[in-house]
Amino acid sequence: MGSVLIRGGSILTMNDACDIVEGDVAIEGQHIVAVGADAGRARPRFDIVLDAGGAVVMPGMVQTHLHLCQTVFRGLADDLTLLDWLQARVWPLEAAHTPATLRVAARLASAELLRTGTTVALTMETVHDTDAVIEEVAALGLRATIGKCLMDGTSGTNVPSRLQESTRDAIDEGLALHARWDGAADGRIRVAFAPRFAISCTRDLLEAVGSLSRTHRMLVHTHASESRGEVEIVRRDTGLSNMAYLDAVGLASPRLCAAHCIWIDETEIAMMASRQVKVLHCPGSNLKLGSGVAPIVELQRAGISVSLGADGAACNNRLDMFDEMRLAATLQAMRVGPGVLPARDVVWMATRGGAQALGLESAIGSIENGKLADVTVVGMDGPHQQPGTNPYSTLVYATHGTDVRHVLVDGHVRVRDGHLTGLDPAAVTHQARGAARELMTRAGL
Repeated sequence: MGSVLIRGGSILTMNDACDIVEGDVAIEGQHIVAVGADAGRARPRFDIVLDAGGAVVMPGMVQTHLHLCQTVFRGLADDLTLLDWLQARVWPLEAAHTPATLRVAARLASAELLRTGTTVALTMETVHDTDAVIEEVAALGLRATIGKCLMDGTSGTNVPSRLQESTRDAIDEGLALHARWDGAADGRIRVAFAPRFAISCTRDLLEAVGSLSRTHRMLVHTHASESRGEVEIVRRDTGLSNMAYLDAVGLASPRLCAAHCIWIDETEIAMMASRQVKVLHCPGSNLKLGSGVAPIVELQRAGISVSLGADGAACNNRLDMFDEMRLAATLQAMRVGPGVLPARDVVWMATRGGAQALGLESAIGSIENGKLADVTVVGMDGPHQQPGTNPYSTLVYATHGTDVRHVLVDGHVRVRDGHLTGLDPAAVTHQARGAARELMTRAGL
């Protein structure tokens, strides 16, 4: 691995003081070694020099709830509520996946994420063939924590047989993936447990995941309290609210990453805070599925870590973190009042908050000496961004993913001057169209 100098930018360090520094970022191998006006003196010459003039240099963005396998479902599951969306479209399409189509989905997602400035993903895949997704992500350069979806129960929902598995098989395959892949690709790949949600998992499975996550120090990535219908089914089956049930089965802990958390009450929020549960906020998909608006202000006031994710292309249609940042801020302004979630706090959610959710805050999430070189450079000279006097405001309210200029993951340049360096977008697009047609046919849709 070589050396890189990112020269002449406005550096949003996202350190504890949120310092903004004018100058350069010097990178040696995987790590940042110098930041500021004198960073270019870290060595006499650099293998690669990237221009950041007129740009913001920020930590690579961390998306904490994604489904890479669903990227080729984009536009195939519109205009449905959550449970109908799952049963009528997403589950049949997931069941139809093959290793080949999963590779295409992972390739398409990686292209979109990297091109729009996301360097790190927490993603839940489907029940089968998760190795194919991991292999693609490892090769394409994303940093990712990936889990195979666990589903050993139906709770009255219409689940295709290919997505139904025994409790033992679900646990064994989850652990086998961890043994095969955790720490792969120079540490970029980690493996999590990913029980889909309470109504598709038996109590035995959830209790086993809770116990094994402690033993193996694995994150648990799940959906929780996303829709009223889901919450009602959990209460019918267990007599408890959704988050109270996850606590009862031993999942509520600092390792639990719970996506959505829309339909929760004050008692649940207090419990989540005491257990240090991490919340993964997905404003775009919450709106498109008509699920609701999560109480982010209340969660943060309780001391709960909240980060951001686009969810999936099947329920959001875009994986652009800039869209999610804008929605996160404006929705809370509508719910509670303007200013309750300032732009700087939203950028924190997209960087440091994501790193904290993944247990990686000591390694990523800020531009500081010794941190891993996950860096996004965002051009700030577009007419839609002017006059751009406040960089946080410009990033959250005025910037698009297409404004991203350069992206580095682990010190490797993955986007340079707006162009992907390891993927051919035209080829990926062609493959994705073919995969979507194949899946529609196989799913009988």
